[in-house]
Amino acid sequence: MTTIKDVLAQGTQQLAEADLQSARLDAQVLLAHVLGVERSTFYAYPEREVPSNQVAQFFQLIERRRQGEPVAYLVGHKEFYGLDFVVDPRVLIPRPETELLVEAALTQIQRKITATSLPVVADIGTGSGAIPITLAVEVPRLPYLYACDISPDALAVARLNCQRHHVENRVRLLQGDLLAPLPEPVDILTANLPYVGTEEMHALAPDVHAYEPHLALFSGPHGLALLERFCREAKQSGLLKPGAVLLLEIGYQQREPLTRLLLELWPQSTVTCMKDYAGWDRLIQVVL
Repeated sequence: MTTIKDVLAQGTQQLAEADLQSARLDAQVLLAHVLGVERSTFYAYPEREVPSNQVAQFFQLIERRRQGEPVAYLVGHKEFYGLDFVVDPRVLIPRPETELLVEAALTQIQRKITATSLPVVADIGTGSGAIPITLAVEVPRLPYLYACDISPDALAVARLNCQRHHVENRVRLLQGDLLAPLPEPVDILTANLPYVGTEEMHALAPDVHAYEPHLALFSGPHGLALLERFCREAKQSGLLKPGAVLLLEIGYQQREPLTRLLLELWPQSTVTCMKDYAGWDRLIQVVL
């Protein structure tokens, strides 16, 4: 008889031998996925028997994880801001640090909600849709939000997530380059665009480089190409209302060049930078 305890021990050992720091957690998440249970089950029923077909399925996933495939792609979903999102290799896996952008956007949305008007919100480079869907769920008063992406594949995943969270009638998915698809001026513009430089490619975790979509990761040698074009187009497009707010997730070395550019484009604006949980510069907020 093969028990949960036995299977977990073997899976954890195999992942640890592949130098995966999160070996135990990864093994638990993969086994919970295969068995269709919560991880708490492992502590309550360690001696429960695991059927041989599920043992085989688990070790197939362990081998794929040993090769570097991200856990989120193996199980097909990832939690973000307390919500569960479908993810696969068509989209970047949502990161905890992006929750900072969501929190800042929620603050600005609440500030702009009045008795007579509701802000128009748009997310550029939406990927899985994690940002606008979370905003829609958290602020049910918003009648609609825009979510733009250049990748039809990414928007297909975002559509699944809109349906999963019952906001398909409120999050309007638009395909196109940066701000081009937007049909009207906005009050709040969020963007988590590619900001890794091709010169930094060697510093990425191997599983990120090998499995996550490069279209959503890389932007020129220093990672600034798309962010700089986005800022210039935001200025030239006429799509920002007076007093609009921009919220941009950035790379840890990009604060100074982007702040200079933003103040050059909007000399009267207030530009602030926020750090992530690790203490790196991660979010720029621009209040026009």
